[in-house]
Amino acid sequence: MQAFEALESSVRLYSRLFPTLFSQARGSILLTQNGRKVIDFLSGAGALNYGHNNHQLKAAIAEYLASDAVVHGLDMATPAKLEFMETFSSAILRERGLKYRFQFVGPTGANAVEAALKLARKVTGRQNIISFTRGYHGLSLGAVAATGSRFHRTASGVSLSGVTFMPYDGYFGPAIDTADYMRKVLLDKSSGTDSPAAILVETVQGEGGVNVACREWLQSIQSIAKEAGALFIVDDIQMGCGRTGEFFSFEFAGLSPDIVVLSKSLSGYGLPLSMLLIKEAADAWQPGEHTSTFRGNNLALVSATAAINIYWRCRTFSQDVHRMGNFLRHRLEAISFKLGNRFDVRGRGMAWGFDCQTAEIAETAARKAFDKGLIVERCGPADQVLKLLPALTIDSETLSQGLEIFENSLAETLNEVSAA
Repeated sequence: MQAFEALESSVRLYSRLFPTLFSQARGSILLTQNGRKVIDFLSGAGALNYGHNNHQLKAAIAEYLASDAVVHGLDMATPAKLEFMETFSSAILRERGLKYRFQFVGPTGANAVEAALKLARKVTGRQNIISFTRGYHGLSLGAVAATGSRFHRTASGVSLSGVTFMPYDGYFGPAIDTADYMRKVLLDKSSGTDSPAAILVETVQGEGGVNVACREWLQSIQSIAKEAGALFIVDDIQMGCGRTGEFFSFEFAGLSPDIVVLSKSLSGYGLPLSMLLIKEAADAWQPGEHTSTFRGNNLALVSATAAINIYWRCRTFSQDVHRMGNFLRHRLEAISFKLGNRFDVRGRGMAWGFDCQTAEIAETAARKAFDKGLIVERCGPADQVLKLLPALTIDSETLSQGLEIFENSLAETLNEVSAA
Protein backbone atom coordinates (compact mmCIF):
# COMPACT_ATOMS: atom_id res chain seq x y z
CA MET A 1 0.00 0.00 0.00
CA GLN A 2 3.04 2.29 0.09
CA ALA A 3 2.59 3.10 -3.60
CA PHE A 4 -0.87 4.48 -2.89
CA GLU A 5 0.50 6.64 -0.10
CA ALA A 6 3.18 7.98 -2.44
CA LEU A 7 1.02 8.50 -5.54
CA GLU A 8 -2.56 9.11 -4.46
CA SER A 9 -4.01 12.23 -2.87
CA SER A 10 -4.38 12.29 0.88
CA VAL A 11 -8.14 12.64 0.34
CA ARG A 12 -8.38 8.87 -0.23
CA LEU A 13 -10.61 7.21 2.36
CA TYR A 14 -11.61 3.59 1.84
CA SER A 15 -8.10 2.42 1.00
CA ARG A 16 -7.14 3.71 4.46
CA LEU A 17 -10.06 2.00 6.19
CA PHE A 18 -9.48 -1.31 4.41
CA PRO A 19 -5.72 -1.35 3.73
CA THR A 20 -5.26 -4.22 1.29
CA LEU A 21 -5.17 -4.77 -2.47
CA PHE A 22 -8.48 -6.15 -3.73
CA SER A 23 -8.08 -8.10 -6.95
CA GLN A 24 -11.41 -9.86 -7.62
CA ALA A 25 -15.05 -9.71 -6.57
CA ARG A 26 -18.17 -11.77 -7.07
CA GLY A 27 -21.51 -11.43 -5.34
CA SER A 28 -20.88 -10.51 -1.70
CA ILE A 29 -17.26 -11.66 -1.64
CA LEU A 30 -14.10 -9.66 -2.29
CA LEU A 31 -10.75 -11.39 -2.79
CA THR A 32 -7.46 -9.75 -1.92
CA GLN A 33 -4.36 -10.18 -4.03
CA ASN A 34 -3.02 -12.76 -1.58
CA GLY A 35 -6.25 -14.77 -1.78
CA ARG A 36 -7.95 -13.71 1.45
CA LYS A 37 -11.77 -13.79 1.31
CA VAL A 38 -13.64 -10.75 2.66
CA ILE A 39 -17.43 -10.52 3.06
CA ASP A 40 -18.77 -7.18 1.82
CA PHE A 41 -21.37 -5.39 3.97
CA LEU A 42 -20.59 -2.05 2.27
CA SER A 43 -21.76 -2.82 -1.29
CA GLY A 44 -20.01 0.16 -2.84
CA ALA A 45 -21.72 2.49 -0.34
CA GLY A 46 -25.02 1.24 -1.77
CA ALA A 47 -23.98 1.21 -5.45
CA LEU A 48 -23.90 -2.62 -5.66
CA ASN A 49 -27.34 -3.71 -4.52
CA TYR A 50 -27.13 -6.79 -6.76
CA GLY A 51 -23.59 -7.70 -5.72
CA HIS A 52 -20.22 -7.53 -7.43
CA ASN A 53 -19.98 -8.71 -11.04
CA ASN A 54 -23.55 -9.96 -11.17
CA HIS A 55 -23.27 -12.51 -13.98
CA GLN A 56 -26.69 -11.78 -15.50
CA LEU A 57 -26.01 -8.05 -15.69
CA LYS A 58 -22.49 -8.68 -16.96
CA ALA A 59 -23.90 -10.79 -19.80
CA ALA A 60 -26.12 -7.90 -20.93
CA ILE A 61 -23.16 -5.50 -20.83
CA ALA A 62 -20.88 -7.89 -22.73
CA GLU A 63 -23.49 -8.46 -25.42
CA TYR A 64 -23.97 -4.72 -25.87
CA LEU A 65 -20.23 -4.07 -26.11
CA ALA A 66 -19.77 -6.88 -28.62
CA SER A 67 -22.42 -5.33 -30.90
CA ASP A 68 -20.50 -2.04 -31.37
CA ALA A 69 -23.58 -0.16 -30.17
CA VAL A 70 -23.28 3.44 -28.98
CA VAL A 71 -21.64 3.73 -25.56
CA HIS A 72 -21.18 7.50 -25.32
CA GLY A 73 -23.77 9.64 -27.05
CA LEU A 74 -24.39 12.71 -24.88
CA ASP A 75 -28.19 12.81 -24.63
CA MET A 76 -28.85 11.67 -28.20
CA ALA A 77 -31.55 9.09 -28.84
CA THR A 78 -30.32 5.49 -28.72
CA PRO A 79 -32.09 2.12 -28.50
CA ALA A 80 -30.48 1.59 -25.08
CA LYS A 81 -32.01 4.79 -23.69
CA LEU A 82 -35.41 4.08 -25.23
CA GLU A 83 -35.51 0.54 -23.87
CA PHE A 84 -34.53 1.73 -20.40
CA MET A 85 -37.21 4.43 -20.26
CA GLU A 86 -39.91 2.11 -21.57
CA THR A 87 -38.88 -0.65 -19.15
CA PHE A 88 -38.66 1.68 -16.15
CA SER A 89 -42.01 3.24 -17.04
CA SER A 90 -43.83 -0.08 -17.37
CA ALA A 91 -42.19 -2.16 -14.62
CA ILE A 92 -41.52 0.52 -12.00
CA LEU A 93 -43.65 3.63 -12.48
CA ARG A 94 -46.96 2.32 -13.84
CA GLU A 95 -46.94 -0.57 -11.37
CA ARG A 96 -46.89 2.03 -8.59
CA GLY A 97 -49.31 4.50 -10.13
CA LEU A 98 -46.55 7.06 -10.71
CA LYS A 99 -45.90 9.23 -13.75
CA TYR A 100 -42.63 11.09 -14.26
CA ARG A 101 -40.39 12.48 -16.96
CA PHE A 102 -36.76 11.39 -17.03
CA GLN A 103 -33.81 13.75 -16.80
CA PHE A 104 -30.41 12.12 -17.21
CA VAL A 105 -27.75 14.18 -15.45
CA GLY A 106 -24.02 13.89 -14.71
CA PRO A 107 -22.83 10.53 -13.40
CA THR A 108 -22.87 11.13 -9.64
CA GLY A 109 -25.59 11.48 -7.04
CA ALA A 110 -24.32 14.96 -6.22
CA ASN A 111 -24.82 15.94 -9.90
CA ALA A 112 -28.44 14.83 -9.61
CA VAL A 113 -28.99 16.76 -6.37
CA GLU A 114 -27.53 19.90 -7.95
CA ALA A 115 -29.90 19.56 -10.90
CA ALA A 116 -32.91 19.01 -8.63
CA LEU A 117 -32.18 22.09 -6.51
CA LYS A 118 -31.49 24.22 -9.58
CA LEU A 119 -34.78 23.12 -11.15
CA ALA A 120 -36.76 23.78 -7.96
CA ARG A 121 -35.39 27.32 -7.79
CA LYS A 122 -36.24 27.89 -11.44
CA VAL A 123 -39.80 26.57 -11.07
CA THR A 124 -40.66 28.55 -7.94
CA GLY A 125 -38.53 31.66 -8.37
CA ARG A 126 -37.38 31.18 -4.77
CA GLN A 127 -33.88 30.53 -3.40
CA ASN A 128 -34.28 28.82 -0.05
CA ILE A 129 -34.03 25.03 0.24
CA ILE A 130 -35.22 23.17 3.34
CA SER A 131 -32.91 20.33 4.31
CA PHE A 132 -32.64 18.36 7.54
CA THR A 133 -30.28 17.86 10.44
CA ARG A 134 -27.76 15.05 9.76
CA GLY A 135 -28.79 14.86 6.11
CA TYR A 136 -26.23 14.03 3.42
CA HIS A 137 -26.72 14.96 -0.24
CA GLY A 138 -23.21 15.12 -1.74
CA LEU A 139 -20.11 17.29 -1.65
CA SER A 140 -20.31 19.65 -4.63
CA LEU A 141 -21.11 23.18 -3.47
CA GLY A 142 -24.90 23.13 -3.88
CA ALA A 143 -25.22 19.62 -2.47
CA VAL A 144 -22.88 20.19 0.47
CA ALA A 145 -24.82 23.34 1.35
CA ALA A 146 -27.76 20.97 1.98
CA THR A 147 -25.56 18.49 3.88
CA GLY A 148 -25.50 18.69 7.67
CA SER A 149 -22.00 17.40 8.45
CA ARG A 150 -19.78 20.21 9.75
CA PHE A 151 -16.72 18.21 8.69
CA HIS A 152 -17.82 18.21 5.04
CA ARG A 153 -19.19 21.75 5.11
CA THR A 154 -15.92 23.16 6.46
CA ALA A 155 -13.95 21.47 3.69
CA SER A 156 -15.84 23.48 1.06
CA GLY A 157 -13.76 26.55 1.91
CA VAL A 158 -16.56 28.99 1.12
CA SER A 159 -19.65 30.36 2.79
CA LEU A 160 -22.56 27.99 2.15
CA SER A 161 -25.95 29.59 1.79
CA GLY A 162 -29.41 29.11 0.35
CA VAL A 163 -30.39 26.31 2.75
CA THR A 164 -32.33 26.28 6.02
CA PHE A 165 -32.01 23.18 8.21
CA MET A 166 -34.97 21.73 10.04
CA PRO A 167 -34.94 18.94 12.68
CA TYR A 168 -35.37 15.46 11.21
CA ASP A 169 -37.88 12.99 12.57
CA GLY A 170 -36.84 12.01 16.10
CA TYR A 171 -34.11 14.63 16.36
CA PHE A 172 -35.46 15.80 19.74
CA GLY A 173 -36.62 12.35 20.79
CA PRO A 174 -39.83 10.42 20.13
CA ALA A 175 -42.09 12.75 22.11
CA ILE A 176 -41.63 15.77 19.82
CA ASP A 177 -43.14 15.89 16.33
CA THR A 178 -40.66 18.04 14.42
CA ALA A 179 -43.08 18.29 11.49
CA ASP A 180 -45.36 20.47 13.64
CA TYR A 181 -42.46 22.82 14.33
CA MET A 182 -41.56 22.94 10.65
CA ARG A 183 -45.13 23.68 9.57
CA LYS A 184 -45.36 26.55 12.06
CA VAL A 185 -42.07 28.10 10.89
CA LEU A 186 -42.71 27.79 7.15
CA LEU A 187 -46.29 29.03 7.23
CA ASP A 188 -45.61 31.92 9.64
CA LYS A 189 -44.76 34.97 7.54
CA SER A 190 -42.87 36.47 10.47
CA SER A 191 -40.74 33.43 11.38
CA GLY A 192 -37.68 34.87 9.64
CA THR A 193 -37.41 31.85 7.33
CA ASP A 194 -37.68 32.56 3.62
CA SER A 195 -40.35 30.70 1.67
CA PRO A 196 -38.71 27.57 0.28
CA ALA A 197 -38.22 26.49 -3.30
CA ALA A 198 -38.06 22.88 -2.17
CA ILE A 199 -38.00 20.52 0.77
CA LEU A 200 -35.25 17.93 0.29
CA VAL A 201 -35.42 14.78 2.40
CA GLU A 202 -34.08 11.23 2.77
CA THR A 203 -36.61 8.73 4.10
CA VAL A 204 -33.69 6.98 5.81
CA GLN A 205 -30.57 9.04 6.46
CA GLY A 206 -27.70 6.74 5.52
CA GLU A 207 -24.57 8.77 6.17
CA GLY A 208 -26.27 10.64 9.02
CA GLY A 209 -26.44 7.48 11.14
CA VAL A 210 -29.21 5.34 9.60
CA ASN A 211 -31.94 7.56 11.02
CA VAL A 212 -35.38 6.32 9.99
CA ALA A 213 -38.34 8.62 9.37
CA CYS A 214 -41.77 7.22 10.13
CA ARG A 215 -44.66 7.10 7.65
CA GLU A 216 -46.72 9.81 9.34
CA TRP A 217 -43.81 12.25 9.55
CA LEU A 218 -42.97 11.84 5.86
CA GLN A 219 -46.60 12.32 4.90
CA SER A 220 -46.65 15.51 6.96
CA ILE A 221 -43.51 16.81 5.25
CA GLN A 222 -45.04 16.22 1.82
CA SER A 223 -48.20 18.02 2.94
CA ILE A 224 -46.17 20.95 4.31
CA ALA A 225 -44.33 21.30 1.00
CA LYS A 226 -47.64 21.61 -0.81
CA GLU A 227 -48.98 24.12 1.70
CA ALA A 228 -45.80 26.20 1.40
CA GLY A 229 -45.80 26.13 -2.40
CA ALA A 230 -42.49 24.25 -2.47
CA LEU A 231 -41.41 21.24 -4.48
CA PHE A 232 -41.13 18.02 -2.52
CA ILE A 233 -37.86 16.23 -3.37
CA VAL A 234 -36.89 12.77 -2.13
CA ASP A 235 -33.19 11.93 -2.27
CA ASP A 236 -33.33 8.19 -3.00
CA ILE A 237 -29.68 7.91 -4.02
CA GLN A 238 -28.60 5.37 -1.39
CA MET A 239 -31.93 4.07 -0.13
CA GLY A 240 -33.62 3.65 -3.51
CA CYS A 241 -33.42 0.80 -6.05
CA GLY A 242 -34.67 -1.72 -3.51
CA ARG A 243 -32.46 -1.01 -0.51
CA THR A 244 -35.39 -0.63 1.91
CA GLY A 245 -37.43 -3.47 0.36
CA GLU A 246 -39.54 -1.63 -2.22
CA PHE A 247 -37.93 -0.10 -5.30
CA PHE A 248 -38.46 3.42 -3.93
CA SER A 249 -37.84 4.02 -0.23
CA PHE A 250 -40.92 6.26 -0.02
CA GLU A 251 -43.45 3.70 -1.27
CA PHE A 252 -44.36 2.49 2.23
CA ALA A 253 -45.61 5.99 3.06
CA GLY A 254 -47.66 6.38 -0.12
CA LEU A 255 -45.75 9.49 -1.19
CA SER A 256 -45.68 11.08 -4.63
CA PRO A 257 -42.67 13.45 -4.71
CA ASP A 258 -42.39 16.23 -7.28
CA ILE A 259 -38.80 15.12 -7.94
CA VAL A 260 -37.05 11.85 -7.13
CA VAL A 261 -33.25 11.74 -7.15
CA LEU A 262 -31.72 8.38 -8.16
CA SER A 263 -28.14 7.19 -8.58
CA LYS A 264 -25.83 4.57 -6.95
CA SER A 265 -27.53 1.21 -7.69
CA LEU A 266 -29.59 2.56 -10.58
CA SER A 267 -27.23 0.97 -13.12
CA GLY A 268 -27.22 -2.25 -11.10
CA TYR A 269 -23.56 -2.97 -11.86
CA GLY A 270 -21.65 -0.14 -10.22
CA LEU A 271 -21.49 1.85 -13.46
CA PRO A 272 -22.08 5.60 -13.03
CA LEU A 273 -25.67 6.59 -13.79
CA SER A 274 -27.83 9.28 -12.21
CA MET A 275 -31.21 10.73 -13.07
CA LEU A 276 -34.14 12.75 -11.87
CA LEU A 277 -37.74 11.70 -12.07
CA ILE A 278 -39.71 14.92 -12.58
CA LYS A 279 -43.44 15.51 -12.53
CA GLU A 280 -44.54 17.08 -15.79
CA ALA A 281 -45.67 20.32 -14.11
CA ALA A 282 -42.16 20.81 -12.70
CA ASP A 283 -40.30 20.16 -15.97
CA ALA A 284 -39.52 23.84 -16.63
CA TRP A 285 -36.14 23.41 -18.34
CA GLN A 286 -35.32 25.06 -21.65
CA PRO A 287 -33.44 22.82 -24.12
CA GLY A 288 -29.77 22.64 -23.13
CA GLU A 289 -30.27 24.67 -19.94
CA HIS A 290 -28.69 21.96 -17.79
CA THR A 291 -26.29 19.56 -19.48
CA SER A 292 -23.41 17.15 -18.82
CA THR A 293 -20.95 15.37 -21.11
CA PHE A 294 -21.57 12.01 -19.41
CA ARG A 295 -25.34 12.06 -18.93
CA GLY A 296 -27.22 8.95 -19.94
CA ASN A 297 -24.29 6.48 -20.05
CA ASN A 298 -25.66 3.90 -22.53
CA LEU A 299 -23.69 1.00 -21.06
CA ALA A 300 -25.13 1.78 -17.62
CA LEU A 301 -28.62 2.06 -19.12
CA VAL A 302 -28.24 -1.45 -20.54
CA SER A 303 -27.32 -2.94 -17.15
CA ALA A 304 -30.08 -0.88 -15.47
CA THR A 305 -32.65 -2.28 -17.88
CA ALA A 306 -31.41 -5.81 -17.24
CA ALA A 307 -31.62 -5.29 -13.47
CA ILE A 308 -35.24 -4.16 -13.70
CA ASN A 309 -36.21 -7.06 -15.94
CA ILE A 310 -34.46 -9.63 -13.76
CA TYR A 311 -35.42 -8.39 -10.29
CA TRP A 312 -38.42 -6.07 -10.50
CA ARG A 313 -40.90 -7.57 -12.97
CA CYS A 314 -42.64 -9.33 -10.09
CA ARG A 315 -42.94 -8.82 -6.33
CA THR A 316 -40.89 -11.89 -5.37
CA PHE A 317 -37.59 -10.06 -5.14
CA SER A 318 -39.05 -7.33 -2.94
CA GLN A 319 -40.49 -9.98 -0.65
CA ASP A 320 -37.09 -11.68 -0.44
CA VAL A 321 -35.43 -8.38 0.52
CA HIS A 322 -37.98 -7.86 3.30
CA ARG A 323 -37.45 -11.43 4.53
CA MET A 324 -33.67 -11.06 4.61
CA GLY A 325 -34.04 -7.63 6.20
CA ASN A 326 -36.16 -9.06 9.01
CA PHE A 327 -33.56 -11.77 9.56
CA LEU A 328 -30.84 -9.13 9.69
CA ARG A 329 -32.80 -7.00 12.16
CA HIS A 330 -33.50 -9.93 14.49
CA ARG A 331 -29.85 -10.99 14.48
CA LEU A 332 -28.64 -7.46 15.23
CA GLU A 333 -31.18 -7.06 18.04
CA ALA A 334 -30.05 -10.42 19.44
CA ILE A 335 -26.42 -9.29 19.29
CA SER A 336 -27.30 -6.06 21.10
CA PHE A 337 -29.19 -8.01 23.80
CA LYS A 338 -26.34 -10.48 24.23
CA LEU A 339 -23.86 -7.64 24.65
CA GLY A 340 -25.89 -5.91 27.33
CA ASN A 341 -28.51 -3.93 25.38
CA ARG A 342 -26.20 -0.94 25.15
CA PHE A 343 -26.64 -0.53 21.38
CA ASP A 344 -29.47 0.99 19.35
CA VAL A 345 -30.48 -0.97 16.24
CA ARG A 346 -32.40 0.90 13.54
CA GLY A 347 -33.11 0.67 9.84
CA ARG A 348 -35.44 -0.66 7.15
CA GLY A 349 -35.12 -3.44 4.60
CA MET A 350 -31.44 -4.19 4.06
CA ALA A 351 -30.11 -0.92 5.49
CA TRP A 352 -29.28 -1.12 9.19
CA GLY A 353 -27.37 0.92 11.71
CA PHE A 354 -25.83 -0.43 14.91
CA ASP A 355 -25.24 2.56 17.16
CA CYS A 356 -22.15 1.88 19.29
CA GLN A 357 -22.63 5.20 21.16
CA THR A 358 -18.91 6.04 20.87
CA ALA A 359 -16.61 6.42 17.88
CA GLU A 360 -13.91 4.43 19.69
CA ILE A 361 -16.04 1.29 19.92
CA ALA A 362 -17.28 1.61 16.33
CA GLU A 363 -13.81 2.22 14.92
CA THR A 364 -12.20 -0.64 16.82
CA ALA A 365 -15.01 -3.05 15.96
CA ALA A 366 -14.86 -2.13 12.26
CA ARG A 367 -11.09 -2.65 12.22
CA LYS A 368 -11.35 -6.00 13.97
CA ALA A 369 -14.13 -7.06 11.59
CA PHE A 370 -11.93 -6.31 8.59
CA ASP A 371 -9.06 -8.28 10.09
CA LYS A 372 -11.46 -11.23 10.48
CA GLY A 373 -12.85 -10.93 6.94
CA LEU A 374 -15.76 -8.44 6.93
CA ILE A 375 -16.10 -4.95 5.49
CA VAL A 376 -18.48 -2.70 7.41
CA GLU A 377 -18.58 1.10 7.26
CA ARG A 378 -19.07 3.71 9.97
CA CYS A 379 -21.46 6.65 9.78
CA GLY A 380 -23.28 9.15 12.00
CA PRO A 381 -22.31 12.55 13.46
CA ALA A 382 -19.28 11.10 15.26
CA ASP A 383 -18.82 7.96 13.13
CA GLN A 384 -20.25 6.04 16.06
CA VAL A 385 -22.71 3.97 14.02
CA LEU A 386 -21.77 0.79 12.16
CA LYS A 387 -23.76 0.78 8.91
CA LEU A 388 -24.67 -2.56 7.35
CA LEU A 389 -25.54 -2.53 3.64
CA PRO A 390 -25.24 -6.13 2.43
CA ALA A 391 -26.11 -6.85 -1.20
CA LEU A 392 -29.83 -7.46 -1.66
CA THR A 393 -28.89 -10.72 -3.37
CA ILE A 394 -26.68 -12.05 -0.55
CA ASP A 395 -27.32 -15.67 0.42
CA SER A 396 -28.32 -16.62 3.98
CA GLU A 397 -25.09 -18.50 4.68
CA THR A 398 -22.83 -15.58 3.73
CA LEU A 399 -25.03 -13.12 5.64
CA SER A 400 -24.84 -15.31 8.74
CA GLN A 401 -21.06 -15.66 8.42
CA GLY A 402 -20.73 -11.89 8.20
CA LEU A 403 -22.94 -11.35 11.23
CA GLU A 404 -20.92 -13.87 13.23
CA ILE A 405 -17.74 -11.92 12.45
CA PHE A 406 -19.60 -8.72 13.34
CA GLU A 407 -20.67 -10.11 16.73
CA ASN A 408 -17.22 -11.50 17.57
CA SER A 409 -15.55 -8.22 16.65
CA LEU A 410 -17.91 -6.25 18.88
CA ALA A 411 -17.48 -8.67 21.78
CA GLU A 412 -13.68 -8.44 21.57
CA THR A 413 -13.88 -4.67 21.39
CA LEU A 414 -16.08 -4.45 24.49
CA ASN A 415 -13.74 -6.77 26.39
CA GLU A 416 -10.81 -4.52 25.56
CA VAL A 417 -12.72 -1.39 26.56
CA SER A 418 -13.76 -3.00 29.87
CA ALA A 419 -10.20 -4.09 30.60
CA ALA A 420 -8.72 -0.68 29.85
